[in-house]
Amino acid sequence: MAFGFLAVSSPAADSTPPAGAPGAKPGERYPLENYLTRIAEQQWRERAAQLARIKTPADVNARAKFIRTEFVKAIGGLPDQRGPLNARITGTLERKGYRVEKLIFESLPGCHVTANLYIPTTGPGPFPAILGAAGHSMVEGKAAPLYQKGFIALAMRGYIVLAYDPPAQGERYEHRDPKTGEMRSLGHISPGLQCLLTGGTVARYFLWDGMRALDYLLTRPDVDPKRLGAAGNSGGGTQSAFLAVVEPRLGAVAPSCYWTSWEALWNSQGPQDSEQVLPNFIKNGLDFSDLAIAFSPKPVIMLTATRDSFPIAGARAMYAEAKPFFALLGAGKQLGFFEYDDGHGWSQPRREATCAWFDQWFHGKTGPAPEPDIQPETLPALQCTETGQVVTSLSSKTSQALNLEVAEGIWPRRSLAQKLRPAEARKIVAARLAVPVSRAKSTAAVASRKVGPEYVVETVMLTPEPGIELKAEVILPAGPGTRRPAVIVVRDGVAPVDPESDQEVAGWRKAGQVVVVAHLRGLTPILPKAKSYYTVEYRTAMRAILIGKTMTGMRVQDLLAIFDYAAARPEVSPERISIIGRGNMGVVAQYAGALEPRIARVVAAGSVLSYMDIVRTPEYSERLADIIVPGALLDFDLPDLAAVAGDGKLVLVNPNAASGQPVSETAAKAAYGDRTRVMFTTATITPGLVN
Repeated sequence: MAFGFLAVSSPAADSTPPAGAPGAKPGERYPLENYLTRIAEQQWRERAAQLARIKTPADVNARAKFIRTEFVKAIGGLPDQRGPLNARITGTLERKGYRVEKLIFESLPGCHVTANLYIPTTGPGPFPAILGAAGHSMVEGKAAPLYQKGFIALAMRGYIVLAYDPPAQGERYEHRDPKTGEMRSLGHISPGLQCLLTGGTVARYFLWDGMRALDYLLTRPDVDPKRLGAAGNSGGGTQSAFLAVVEPRLGAVAPSCYWTSWEALWNSQGPQDSEQVLPNFIKNGLDFSDLAIAFSPKPVIMLTATRDSFPIAGARAMYAEAKPFFALLGAGKQLGFFEYDDGHGWSQPRREATCAWFDQWFHGKTGPAPEPDIQPETLPALQCTETGQVVTSLSSKTSQALNLEVAEGIWPRRSLAQKLRPAEARKIVAARLAVPVSRAKSTAAVASRKVGPEYVVETVMLTPEPGIELKAEVILPAGPGTRRPAVIVVRDGVAPVDPESDQEVAGWRKAGQVVVVAHLRGLTPILPKAKSYYTVEYRTAMRAILIGKTMTGMRVQDLLAIFDYAAARPEVSPERISIIGRGNMGVVAQYAGALEPRIARVVAAGSVLSYMDIVRTPEYSERLADIIVPGALLDFDLPDLAAVAGDGKLVLVNPNAASGQPVSETAAKAAYGDRTRVMFTTATITPGLVN
């Protein structure tokens, strides 16, 4: 089979540097971000209309039930294993007015949680108990000095506090440096993306740790089971607010430096850690205030900072939105709001407001709760394990390991492992991508035409859907006007393509083939790693899943629009169009090949081998964020797409493991079988190479 029609990435309208990227102006957005924002804005308007229809206490209760149901769905459900806690105290510190017990328990079999119990030593028990959720203090976790001060202040006021390390923090680092052997944290994004592939989120493990911590508290005779609360700052604010939705045993909560609105957050720093980004959350009509409404009529206070990275305007709006619903339930006083003119953190004013809030509802006291002078402990003093890490001390399971157990369980039962008709399989794939099975006709217009001695270059602008404009340069070789085979090539990132100096483009052109240089949405210049913890690819992909879309799905739509355009050109033989995708775009090409039976061949060059390889790899390439499809492994893996496309249609060239390292031919064949040709070469891809 001869190839002839080539499309590769080039600068286009979408290549404006993303906000925060080098070359971007303050507040500047690029077109894909504008497109996603318009969808989000429509979803916020629809949500506002839903809330406007809430008029009675029954309406509020129905809303709360809806929130709880949708929230649990969004996190992928909760684990169904409530096994033995195997709790043990590994040490005790005696201090004036309280003591600290160093606790280890298992939230899931083999998953060890490290915690410090702050226990009053004065006054009669049983005491009310508070879950202390740590924010993103990656090294210190539960032992961060500001958090210690809050926990100790509560203990000195007659509360038992169970302060625990979240996954990947404190004593629960999840990765060992392959060079030094030392434990280190890769944060929450790495396991978070893996959890998305299995239809869950890493948030489910965060919340399960908290729920099991409550289980432990209820085994203690010094805990009053009717007075249970949760508090935390930043990421701990996230956890305590989320626990309010899923944990009915809680009686009051005090999340700090987390409250805002999704609109305000969207328009400022955008999506953050994986446990804070839930699929379809905005699409399904949920926002921050819903976390409080789900807890109504029980007491919840929004603790905020006027100069927080979580915009204060959004927090005020969410308080104003939720307050009437608490009032409808006769619980206006149960929704509190506190703000202080400072920045992000559990500062003393918010710690004191936390104590006062719990005093009001658990001790029946009103008024200020001044914090005494508190001397935090050193990090080693609060250490629960011998080595300082549960992985090295106890061979504890990590979030990645827990998710891998889920993946290995669902993978044999995935939908496309069954013998489905191709049309049925395509519907399943399209649904996961969040794209329609049938597609509307794109509009296309030639913006310019440049005639040279050996070829003609047409700049074409395509609109696959309103708000998205794609650019393509069609390079037509000189010679008789005959229909030719076609090949569409897409690459990661954007780099200027010269028909003369680009070896791949020049090779196809000089062979007398039509060449089209094309660009899919959201492909931006490959930039140096940003100083931000979050890459542009990650944040854009997270915006998409919040509103019910996927980056992969949108790019597949673009690629198929280019395919349709190519098939309609008089120079192209429509039954002989193939696609070459490089890097992550090789995955996009595989999806396109599965959805469009007219595609003659798909070449994936330098692309990741499979989704299962991603979930099996503790430390994988951060560049894979924009090919993550939530729930994909419930239905298929990438090799299944090759089966849908048809035997012999896919060619893998230099496939990569999730780690970014090359895979062996044996590993590639084991994943794809004989239906796929595998090649390893340093040569430029040419018609003769892949025929």
